[in-house]
Amino acid sequence: MAEDTAGRTAGEYADERVARVADDPRARLALLRELYDVPPDVDRGYLPYRRAASAFLGWQLRRGLLAPLSGPAPGSPWWRAVNDALLRDTCEASALAFGRAGAPRAPGVTATLDFIQHPTARTWYRAHNLTIASAFLAHEDLARRENRVERFFLNLVLVRVLYAHALVAAPRLALGPLAPLGRLLGDPRLGMAGIFLSLSRVLPALYPLDDDLGRYVDAEHSIGHLLDVGVIVPRLGGLYDWSAAELGLPALALLLDRRGPVPAYAWDPEDAAVWHPAPSRLARAARRALPDRR
Repeated sequence: MAEDTAGRTAGEYADERVARVADDPRARLALLRELYDVPPDVDRGYLPYRRAASAFLGWQLRRGLLAPLSGPAPGSPWWRAVNDALLRDTCEASALAFGRAGAPRAPGVTATLDFIQHPTARTWYRAHNLTIASAFLAHEDLARRENRVERFFLNLVLVRVLYAHALVAAPRLALGPLAPLGRLLGDPRLGMAGIFLSLSRVLPALYPLDDDLGRYVDAEHSIGHLLDVGVIVPRLGGLYDWSAAELGLPALALLLDRRGPVPAYAWDPEDAAVWHPAPSRLARAARRALPDRR
């Protein structure tokens, strides 16, 4: 555990570490990577899980989302707050697991401790998504300050991280008759998981985005369109309900308007058309092959 501060509880230690990197985006990534690197005699296979966590944070760095709020290119208060939560819960759980005093201050810390003690794809996703979804709920006020295009992609990020979790923990919900493939496709230790979480081929490396949402949606590559329109959108109701129950966050289910359905996190449900574009031939085939039969 780097730079020990004697006498600090795990929570105090985590707060101090996160505050230290608040305005240094690359130090945020370094801290996250450090938290997966433990002495060999206590390592239960954590490093492979670092791939998914650090890849998504790296995308945030490239877009400038985590930059200081003052300066010529300010970052996003929302993205910074959500990343703070992830770093803080991960750091606090690590500190508790490896000897610091204290008790978990948030459900995400408890879930991360469970992952540290029993590292599996399912426990990793539960820990990661419990922290991320809790941060979504806690910071909707900041989300509403983002422009329309950014708010659309905040919803898409949430949809995809929930779906990736369902691939390994509820594969029949996620893939219907192809359920046996779910655990392989969603495993965060494998590169395939990056397909479900990546937006880098749609969004340019800049922040804030301009206001032409249609251009970004039209630019989505064929695999992303197939996944979002062909597979995930028909399952949105079941996905949000399952995720809310799995994570113990009833309010999460309220972030979907059932009339469309339309993801409704800091989003006007009447602005629905963008969530239901005309499906490509592949997306239509996916809907026929993988019907939602809940």
